[in-house]
Parts: sequence; structure tokens; C-alpha cells
Amino acid sequence: SELKVFCSKNILSILGFSCIIAVIALLALGLTQNKALPENVKFGIVLDAGSSHTSLYIYRWPAEKENDTGVVTQIEECKLKGPGISGFAKKLHEINVYLTACMERARKVIPSAQHPETPVYLGATAGMRLLRMENQQMADKILDAVANSINKYPFDFQGARIISGQEEGAYGWITVNYLLGKFTQKLSWFNLKPSKDDTQETYGALDLGGASTQITFVPQNEMTESPNNNLYFRLYGKNYSVYTHSFLCYGKDQALLQKLALELQSTSGIIYEPCFHSGYFRKMKMSVLNEGFCARRHVLSPSHYPLFDIEVRGTGNFQQCQQGIIQLFNSSYCPYSSCSFNGVFLPPLQGQFGAFSAFYYVMEFLNLTSQEQISTKKLTEKLEEFCAQSWNEVHMNFGDVKEVYLSEYCFSGTYILALLLNGYHFTDESWKNIHFMNKIRSTSVGWTLGYMLNLTNKIPAEEPMSAPLSHSTYVFLMVLFSLILVAVIIVGILVFHKPSYFRKDMI
Repeated sequence: SELKVFCSKNILSILGFSCIIAVIALLALGLTQNKALPENVKFGIVLDAGSSHTSLYIYRWPAEKENDTGVVTQIEECKLKGPGISGFAKKLHEINVYLTACMERARKVIPSAQHPETPVYLGATAGMRLLRMENQQMADKILDAVANSINKYPFDFQGARIISGQEEGAYGWITVNYLLGKFTQKLSWFNLKPSKDDTQETYGALDLGGASTQITFVPQNEMTESPNNNLYFRLYGKNYSVYTHSFLCYGKDQALLQKLALELQSTSGIIYEPCFHSGYFRKMKMSVLNEGFCARRHVLSPSHYPLFDIEVRGTGNFQQCQQGIIQLFNSSYCPYSSCSFNGVFLPPLQGQFGAFSAFYYVMEFLNLTSQEQISTKKLTEKLEEFCAQSWNEVHMNFGDVKEVYLSEYCFSGTYILALLLNGYHFTDESWKNIHFMNKIRSTSVGWTLGYMLNLTNKIPAEEPMSAPLSHSTYVFLMVLFSLILVAVIIVGILVFHKPSYFRKDMI
């Protein structure tokens, strides 16, 4: 027939065309099925409104969750210039300018198409907790002013609120253990590989701010004598019961004011302060102590102080400084089997602890945050040497550090030592379980990441984007076109070696 004759004369052309079609089909199928899918991520913003400053953090996580909790990473940190938001009580009109730089930074970092669905949370901590206790109306006005300012941006603002001390402690605990890979075995997100022996044992968290300090950990015995100190979380498919307590007024700034107020009781307006370097001089208004919630408990009647201003003169003595600080921790009574101080329940300390925020910054200044185990003896020796230096000597050696911070490092370091030993009852032996940390894989250690992790439980997950074909269909088509290609090649080889056989068959 004519078809057989045509095929006989054009067999090589037909085989070549079939081979090309099969190769194109295989390539097209492979490239289409295996091309990279568009990145499907979500963003979130958390503002940490602390007692002395505010920081904005931008987080990102895949839309598909891991056991109901988003896999969150920090992609940006922006520190606002100025004091904490509680410092704007008498200048509410400046809050707009205060927030502008970092909110504009968030607008640039996050893709504009995702602005409307990006949640923004503002959590105010101990500074605002204190202001609320002193003046509820003013605290509400500040939060309203902050909300009005953030609402002007194209994000999904979820509100500004004052978080409790328990929340601050617990969210810090979540952050530490998330970054150390304690919640899940899948560690590819942060490329950290904890030792196999302790992947399931969580770290405790020690947080120190300007107005409060928190201690949080999983106690060995889940039965607690103080239910108010227990919080429960479900993260990555697991339940956690943690002990946490926040000590308001025991952040480093408020603790210093308490100490000065105590010492003022035995003077007529001049305080000789061993926690400040000799030669250092500071003048303070009496209202700083008399109007503050934390310090005024120790202030005697106004008639006792004839001067409006208080003079503070440094004497630079570590031992005297330490003895004065220890008086801040009342250990004279304990209604439980064991307490920290001021009658607060504290179960026996358990496991390793991550210490961050001011714990880290002060120890970093003292150059005691290296991986080597830092003993209490070494810290004591360092503080004795540093506190004994004159103010002129310290100022000359650390001229690049702001004076307000530099003048208080002797106090802050001594306070940390006393808080951990006399307040939380760490010992020389258990001190080695404390790890001072600031960032892990470029992610800041603090309560904000834990806050976002917990909140992502409430953010709906999306269906993951899938490839164009199901796996079974893809495999079937790949096998089919591969067989066609192999068959064409085999026929082509036979035609090349025995052309007369095919021509005879076609006649």
C-alpha cells in the first residue's frame, strides 16, 4: 500500500521525529512538575514597649504550619529612638514621630501586597504596668495614642496592650527553647544541633529589664504549691506546664531607686553610694523617689527631707554595695516549702538556664559572656576590681559608653550577682548552668518571638501549594514517554543494522 511505501522510504525521518517528541515531552514534564513553587509565607510585627526603650521586630513564617504552630524566624529588628512609651505621659503628641522610623522600615521590608494581612501587636511591659498602677487613665491615653498612630499604617493592627509579668516570663521561655530546638527534632530552620542527650529537656529562662525580672522553668514536680505561678502551653503538638514569676520593681533601674531610697532614710539629702565609683557625682530630684511606685515605699515623710534635690556621691566599694543590695531581698518569711524572696514560692531549680536582656548586656560589658564557664568567684573578683576604680579612670577607659549606663555597671553587675545567688538561690555549683545569651542565629532572645509563636496558633494555616500533577500521574507519564523513547531508539538501531528487513516487510 501507499502507506507502507511511504513508511519504508521515510522510516528514519519518522523515528527521528518520534525521538525528538519523546525527549521534548520528558523535559517539559520534568521542568513543569519540579519547578520551584512561589514562596508562600506570612509576616508579623511585634513591638516590645519596655520601661526604658521600644524595639520593633519583624517575623516571617510559612503559611503551612508545623503541628499547629508557625515556624517563625526574625528578619528585622528596629530600635526606636527615645525612652519607653511610659515616658510620653506628658507629651502624647510626640508618639507619632516616635514610631515613624521603625514603622516605615516595616513598610519597606514586608512586600506591599502582604501589608493588609500582616498582623501588628504591641506589648507593653513593666514600665507601663507601673504607670497603670499609679495612673490608670494616663496609661490608657498612652495606649490609645499608640493605637491611633499604628492604625495609620496599612497593616492589620491587632491592638496595644499591657502584658502581664507571667506572660513576659513565659514567652521568654518559649523563645529560648524554640531557638535551641527543644520543641521539635526538625532543626533545619536554624541549623542548630543540640546534643542528643538533652533535645527534650527544656531550658529555663531568666529575664532582667529595667522595671521587672522574670524566672521561668519546667519544675521537676508538676504538682505546685502555688497554682498562680503555673502556665500551660501547647506547642508543636506537645503540652508544657511551666513555673513562672515576675518580680515588679526588681528590674535593675527600679532596684537602684529602691536602694537609694533605703539609704536616704539615714541621711539628710546626701547619699554616699558604694555602688557608684569614687569621684562620681549625681544630682537627683526628690520627686524621682517620692513619686515612683517602687521607691516611695522606702521613703520617709516629706518633712524628713529638707532639700528638694538629692546629691549622690560615689565611694566605690563592692562589699558595701553587695550588702546594701541584699537588703532588698526579704527572706525572713516563707509560707511554702521553698521561696525565692518576699514570700514568693520557688520550686527547686531544674536544668540549664538562658539569661538574657540586661543579664547579658551587663555581663557583656564585664567581658564575662564567653563559652567558658564563669564562676561566681571570677565575677566577684571582676566586680571588686571594677567598682574600686575611680570615676575618672573608668570614664577614660570607656569613654564611648554613655555616662548614664557607665556609671551604673558597678551596681548592675553586683545586683545580678545578688539576685541570682540571694534572690533565686543559685549556688556556686548550679551557677555553671546559667548561659548568658543575646542572639541565636541572628534572632534576638526575648519575649517577643515567644509571643508571636503562641499567637500563630490562632492564625489559620493555608493549604500548601502543590505541583501541577499528582505524584502517581507524574510517574506514569514519565515511564510512558521513557518507554516510547527507548522503543524508538531500539527500532532505529535495528533499521540501521538491517535496513533490508524493514524494506522487505513494507513491500
